[in-house]
Amino acid sequence: MSDAPIPAIQISHVSKSFGQGQALVEALKDVSLEAFLGEMFFLVGPSGCGKTTLLSILCSTLKPTSGNVKVLGTDLTAASNRRLTRFRREHVGFVFQQFNLIPTLTITENVSVPLLLAGRGASAANRLAKEALDRVGLGDKIALRPGKLSGGQQQRVAIARALVHSPDLIVCDEPTSALDSETGHQIMEILDEVARDSKRCVIVVTHDPRILGFADRLAEMEDGRILKITTGTAHATG
Repeated sequence: MSDAPIPAIQISHVSKSFGQGQALVEALKDVSLEAFLGEMFFLVGPSGCGKTTLLSILCSTLKPTSGNVKVLGTDLTAASNRRLTRFRREHVGFVFQQFNLIPTLTITENVSVPLLLAGRGASAANRLAKEALDRVGLGDKIALRPGKLSGGQQQRVAIARALVHSPDLIVCDEPTSALDSETGHQIMEILDEVARDSKRCVIVVTHDPRILGFADRLAEMEDGRILKITTGTAHATG
């Protein structure tokens, strides 16, 4: 039986432009990369280098101007908007810098939202949300609202919400930049466990040098291009 890694993301010669004429901005220029299930893959580089645009394309919230994008076996460049919406709902979990929690809901209700939107019943959604919160160490706080939690705890809620529907792809946009070093490290340990134990692909866009040691591989970007892809130090042997 082959132990070859299974591709989660295959991006080939992708470019993305905004505007036209003198206002044309080339956000991505001929980008190609692969990322695999069970891998923590980082996109790094200065502000405006194109990494957030690339993240948006690989999770299907933005279509490329040219090139091909295949994620989890689905050709996103050929898919309809309706198909892309269903793809995100079923296969992608999102973690953001600002958490994006609904302050008037309990954290259990916040985590339940993706399941309810997918048509799951309230009872099942509530049960799965509590299980997800327990997994990130918040099983004793399920009745609290986000305002009663620290920043690190709110980010744990956001991770639970991203995981609750068992997606194969987790995309994280600056997940630790608003956190202190120790809390950020704890958040990355959770995401690392998700990638290893669940054989999911975790993509992290970051400016944060404190967490680069968690990367299996890093794509260094500048001016809309990938300069190089290097092997990280995570789980290095030998």
